Amino acid sequence: MKKILLLSSLLMTASLGDFHAYSYEITPQLKAKMIKGNVWHEGCPVNPSNLRYLRLTYINFEGRDQVGELIVHRDIADEIIEIMGQLYEIGYPIRQMRLISDFDGNDWQSIEADNTSAFNCRNATGSKKWSRHSFGKAIDVNPLENPYISRKGRISHKASLKYRKRRHQEDSSEDRAVLLPDDAVTKIFKSYGFKWGGDWRYTKDYQHFAK
Repeated sequence: MKKILLLSSLLMTASLGDFHAYSYEITPQLKAKMIKGNVWHEGCPVNPSNLRYLRLTYINFEGRDQVGELIVHRDIADEIIEIMGQLYEIGYPIRQMRLISDFDGNDWQSIEADNTSAFNCRNATGSKKWSRHSFGKAIDVNPLENPYISRKGRISHKASLKYRKRRHQEDSSEDRAVLLPDDAVTKIFKSYGFKWGGDWRYTKDYQHFAK
């Protein structure tokens, strides 16, 4: 994968075949959007100067190339670009990849849209502690196909109910989006040191990869 360090707010570009990625510092305009979109506020555990805005090519559920957006911590920005390049290379489909500010910071609405996302300054589900998303060090991938399942077995999103049983059943984008322990996507994330919510002992968060 080719990497070129550039000046100004564009920090890195990467290309692999038809995969392209760009990493930028958070501009004042984007910071304002994050504040207005209820994604960042004073008191959050990370300053926007330590975050990076990524534009990445991905393959959507119709098999077409799309450009997605993510905000992540600068410490993992290069790794996320490399991971997404590998996901593109193996043809892993992603429904969409938009910033949480497009959903007014509402994690529920983002999940309902099956949106792959990263930074969002919020508490962890069912907790008063900061989520790893609040540090920009977690990403949720195809959340409807890879649901959060509570300790009591509850799934909040109706469209995710059919994915309670974790197995591949058919040749479709939705089915290929399902993440299992031995799948290439899961192994790719783990090879970079990310922990997977599918390995949690009691609750399961199959969409969730975090450092």
